Amino acid sequence: MPMTNDLTANPPHLQRFDAPRAAPAVIHPDKDSTPRRLAAKLSEIILGGQDGLVNVAGVILGLAAATPDTRIIIAGGLAATFAESISMAAVAYTSALADRDYYRAEKARMEQHISEEPEHNRDQVRGIFAQWGLEGELLDQAVDRVTQNPAHWNDVLMAHEQQLQPVHEASLVSDSILVGVSAIVGSLIPLLPFFFLERVTAVLVGLVLCGLVLFGVGAFKARLTVGHPTRSGLQMMGIGLVSALAGYAIGAIFGG
Repeated sequence: MPMTNDLTANPPHLQRFDAPRAAPAVIHPDKDSTPRRLAAKLSEIILGGQDGLVNVAGVILGLAAATPDTRIIIAGGLAATFAESISMAAVAYTSALADRDYYRAEKARMEQHISEEPEHNRDQVRGIFAQWGLEGELLDQAVDRVTQNPAHWNDVLMAHEQQLQPVHEASLVSDSILVGVSAIVGSLIPLLPFFFLERVTAVLVGLVLCGLVLFGVGAFKARLTVGHPTRSGLQMMGIGLVSALAGYAIGAIFGG
């Protein structure tokens, strides 16, 4: 009874074991992981953009409440924009490096554990496959096939026992830059009205723009993932505007 070669890509109960003459399924990791990578990119864009927008909006509103000088507001907003974007990009990069190093350490520990206690770890694989619905001879064959290859054995335990996934090192720098650029774009949204409008009008227009963008981002995220778009949009808009208005309140206190 032939089996597919890669039990780590899809649970065995989703693969065909009942076709004696069928060729093994060909799995393309890059193609299969495309939706996950796009979702990850979207997450980074939202992370950088939302953080930049909310933080810089709070700074700008605080300055607008504290001083009538538009030049000071713009200078403070630009300073916050670039400081925020550089900080966000650096944090994204160092955080990814930490995740990579942690995964490597856990993988090495798991390799040693498999070598020292093979029967125990074989039982771990059996338990994982049993949860997928395999039983009897099919379960025995699946366990035998995976545990014959130490790399696949390790991959199964890392993914399904430790709940860890490898970090794609090739995209560390580009993903960090994406977060930083997204933070700049988000930061400029509340700042742009001050280049063209007088202070009070710019504050109101900036708040409206921030609210609309935050609502749109929250609704879009809910459509791509789970949740009600309107509820998600209102939630993100409310949290963002409350955070930004906190900056205005601080500026009003000191300005007064």
